[in-house]
Amino acid sequence: MKNIIKYLFQASLLYTVLIFSTYAQNVNLPDFTKLVQDNKSSIVNISTVKKSYKNNDNNIPQVPNDELNEFLKKFFGERGFKNPEKQIPRRSQSMGSGFVYSGDGYIITNHHVIADADQIIVKLNDKRELDAKLIGSDPSSDIALLKIKAKNLKPVKIGNSENLKVGQWVLAIGSPFGFESTVTAGIVSAIGRSLPNGNYVPFIQTDVAINPGNSGGPLFNLNGEVIGINAQIFSRSGGFMGLSFAIPMDVASNVIRQLKKSGKVSRGWLGVYIQEVTNNLAKSFGMKNPSGALISKIIQDGPASKTDLKVGDIILKFDGKKIISSSSLPPIVGSTEIGKNVKIEILRNGSRKIIRFKVEELPSQEIAKRTNKRNDPKTKKILGMTVSNLSDSERKGIGKDNKFGIRVNVVSNDPAYESGLLKNDIIYQISGKNIKNIDHFENIVKSMKKGDFVPLLVRRSQGNSIYLAIKIE
Repeated sequence: MKNIIKYLFQASLLYTVLIFSTYAQNVNLPDFTKLVQDNKSSIVNISTVKKSYKNNDNNIPQVPNDELNEFLKKFFGERGFKNPEKQIPRRSQSMGSGFVYSGDGYIITNHHVIADADQIIVKLNDKRELDAKLIGSDPSSDIALLKIKAKNLKPVKIGNSENLKVGQWVLAIGSPFGFESTVTAGIVSAIGRSLPNGNYVPFIQTDVAINPGNSGGPLFNLNGEVIGINAQIFSRSGGFMGLSFAIPMDVASNVIRQLKKSGKVSRGWLGVYIQEVTNNLAKSFGMKNPSGALISKIIQDGPASKTDLKVGDIILKFDGKKIISSSSLPPIVGSTEIGKNVKIEILRNGSRKIIRFKVEELPSQEIAKRTNKRNDPKTKKILGMTVSNLSDSERKGIGKDNKFGIRVNVVSNDPAYESGLLKNDIIYQISGKNIKNIDHFENIVKSMKKGDFVPLLVRRSQGNSIYLAIKIE
């Protein structure tokens, strides 16, 4: 009996081993060795030199004899001759990574890697160190184009990030914390991510281990093609936490072409403020599902002000490209050729409409924002908030729409609280109707059906306009 049990146990164990062996073969995990071998010579390490001086207000050479020091001050003056220690440039530690873009010496890295540098040093895989010339740099996309004089350079293969899919294997090569030629791998976690201060880049999110020093390095697909430039991480510790972000190569290629041609980047400009269409806003606009970019403000004298676009329009398509969310609009507009005539599909009052638009160049200076001063006239409590009419000085601060609007003085309870209204907000439209004063606002609210969500057009104290959905109760 014992022998039979022993035999069955051994047979069971052998079967388990065979099953796991077969499974491991079927999983077919990627082998990155050839990819690394083919591309490691194309990856570079980048460091910078910044001229910095010791904080020493006294430029006169000091000696123990006080009388001699006084004599030197009279002879050389208070400024004297500069301390030689102040003239020594200090070379920083390894700042980032990059890669060979073309065989004639063009190098790609991040803007933040070389920002404010007096000297840029590119260290090749064969240990050569060369001074690099900055051809151009674009803070908005965080891309910089460098040029070095060198022979026997092997450029990377540039891929297409447009067809990238979530779940694909990707690999990074760079110099985290100065450890050169470090290879890490993972998968694409998401695409089209919007990050703060990254309006013109729909980032690729990965779980590839990226750390300080990887910035500017390439992100490869399994075909050995660069489909992204590693740029940022999300971290509470300063190190890798599983959230890494790369600039898609399709976006980068357009920037690189412009930097190579003129040393700067021109972007298309719509001239509007937009916001996300939430579930409640979608209901208030009669939409089945939230999508598109909601126009909350049209910039005076901007491109949109010359068209039939209006506040409250929801942009569904731009130049034939679908706008899934508000964050997808700026990169599309920004990459559109200046002067191109495009069609914009919008939703207005429940109906779709086509607006023809000529793309203009984004100005270098930001549009000035206006602030309003406050005076409290007559007040009323409506929809869980206390509102008041605007004073003359407040109306002057609003601009061309100064005939309309009321101020939120206190947000006490729902539905105002639930809608996201804040103290000092100026409400100047409800459900597309301009508000003359608090009595007019009260009459409009009374005429509406209870339980419905309606859109409010609100101007914040910073000058930004946004839509909020409020429930009529």
